[in-house]
Amino acid sequence: MIPPESCDDAELRAVIADIIASHGSLADRSGKPGVDQPRVDAFFAEARALVTWHDGADPATRPLGDATPPAAEAVRAVRSKVDDYFTRCRLAAFDPRAAAALGPGDAELAALATHELSAASAEIAGLPIARIEAGAALPLAAGVNPAWEARLATLARAAVVPLVGARDAITEAQWRSMLDRLAAYDAWHTARPAGAVESLGLERLRVVIAGDADRRIGELIAKDLAVKPSLDSVVDVEKLCRYQRDLVRLLHNYVNFADFYTRRGAAFQAGTLFLDARGCTLVFDVTDAAKHGAMAAMSGAYLAYCECKRNGETRVIAAAFTAGDVDNLMVGRNGVFIDRKNKDWEATITKVIDSPISIRQAFWSPYKKAVRLIEQRVAKRAAEEDAASTAKLAAVSSAEAKPGEPAKPEPAKPPEPPPETKIDIGTVAALGVAIGGIGAFGTAILAALFGLGWWMPIGLAGVGFAISGPSMLLAFIKLRRRNLGPLLDANGWAINALTRINVPFGTALTDVAALPPGARRSSSDPYAEKGRPWRLYITVVIIVALAIAWYVGKLDRMLPGPAQSTSVMGKLAPAYVAPPAEPAAPTPAAPPAKPSK
Repeated sequence: MIPPESCDDAELRAVIADIIASHGSLADRSGKPGVDQPRVDAFFAEARALVTWHDGADPATRPLGDATPPAAEAVRAVRSKVDDYFTRCRLAAFDPRAAAALGPGDAELAALATHELSAASAEIAGLPIARIEAGAALPLAAGVNPAWEARLATLARAAVVPLVGARDAITEAQWRSMLDRLAAYDAWHTARPAGAVESLGLERLRVVIAGDADRRIGELIAKDLAVKPSLDSVVDVEKLCRYQRDLVRLLHNYVNFADFYTRRGAAFQAGTLFLDARGCTLVFDVTDAAKHGAMAAMSGAYLAYCECKRNGETRVIAAAFTAGDVDNLMVGRNGVFIDRKNKDWEATITKVIDSPISIRQAFWSPYKKAVRLIEQRVAKRAAEEDAASTAKLAAVSSAEAKPGEPAKPEPAKPPEPPPETKIDIGTVAALGVAIGGIGAFGTAILAALFGLGWWMPIGLAGVGFAISGPSMLLAFIKLRRRNLGPLLDANGWAINALTRINVPFGTALTDVAALPPGARRSSSDPYAEKGRPWRLYITVVIIVALAIAWYVGKLDRMLPGPAQSTSVMGKLAPAYVAPPAEPAAPTPAAPPAKPSK
């Protein structure tokens, strides 16, 4: 490859630049555009052929001299349409009925009426160039198809006037005469050699082929090829040096991932994302967001896609959060990304792929979801009530007459609604049964818990695990399947090994904010809000729990008889047991009756 800069001769540099302009270039070892031998041969072959063709024209091919090319071009622009016109006219002379049939029909013209027409409309251009009549001449100005009017005017000016004289119409014989006089030029023009050198101009091509530029460029190419073996050896040595320097690192980053698992900074880790009081080191550059998002979900990792900006540049990254919680990770949150060159970028979350981060986070997840659901329901109910009250206020204010305007007549009052029916006793009974059932269920749970005695904390823990167990089990399964492979595959890496990220290693990939050594927190806040009376709350809870335990009779064995629930509440106490029935006493015999006097 010979770039123009490799020549000391300005003329030779200009010829090489002409070859590049017409036939393109190839990059040499330095990356500069240059030419090779096939391009040089093709350029000079086309240049000589074009000059030879142009010089081989005899005077018969140019009947109008320099005016011949524009005349021939004007004829070529309308030839097919004019031939079509005269053929239709001959058919009309053959059979008069053909005149109407070969012209535009009523339906065709009616269809044009529904369009927005212009002289450039394809529908108009498809109509005959003029009105079809037997033996008619072709008008050149008046009565022609508007789509062909400009081209016929050019034909009249460039070809008709110099060939057959000025006139308003031409016959078919005159048209054939014009074609015959331009036939030699058309044949010569058709034989024009094809090539990309025509854009350089005929005079420039004559100058180029007149010298020995092709021979001199060929000598430069031969000299370049002579040193090719030496340069190839240099490339091989460079490749060997690069293998010696980078092969071990490539193996540590692509085969066994030693740099990743030893946290020395793998080649695919783009930097560190600082967001939500955490530093995420497992960060990837994303080249194809759609492909990456489709495959990254199979990794089982919690991912946050961020758009990073710095001095007008933009890049997209995906960061894996492997420690902490996800309560404050949402689209729109901002952070700082530090790349491998220690450059800082403004990062904004644009997309989140949700997955478990830890077992602890999965344990609290059901309770947080319940709290969020309650908050949403309360907020929705409050918004509905606020909207209703605002609508009522707007209705009242709009009904009042404005100052200075006559009061509007009050609308007719609607009929009074029927009196409300009394509450259905059955409904009240059903509600009572439901509330009683719920209370009985709660009482049974509390009774079961207090019945455990010293094992009650274990019972409370069991209830908690019963609620959080499914989410913890699902998180455990997903964390065991967490895999780095899909994240790298999404970026174009061909990963065949199973590169797992277990919980301890994953936790190490995300640094949670902590106090630095020697720092301490100060709890004194002069603007702190008034604290809640937690001691009172705890005391009330303990009293309520003891009252429930006394009510269900769990404390009777630790209390004196008069203080027991069965003594105070009697038969109403849940722990009351009726005493066994005593046997009935014998009935004394009746005294004998006294005899009557």
